[in-house]
Amino acid sequence: GSMNVMVNGQPRQVAAGTTLQALIGAQTGGGRGGAAALDGDVVPRSQWPSTTLRDGSVVEIVTAVQGG
Repeated sequence: GSMNVMVNGQPRQVAAGTTLQALIGAQTGGGRGGAAALDGDVVPRSQWPSTTLRDGSVVEIVTAVQGG
């Protein structure tokens, strides 16, 4: 099955059981740094692999941008 979640204000469809780690990896291409919030609560990076998304979850991903 699939679920609909909001990622940085954009609707996305993800597979049921998708973790925050998998979603962020797909969004950022595995980029380092950054922070994530699920339904308004910041999730520590150490918990991303064990945090499973639910249908209707709202995820905000802040990626660290390298300046030059």
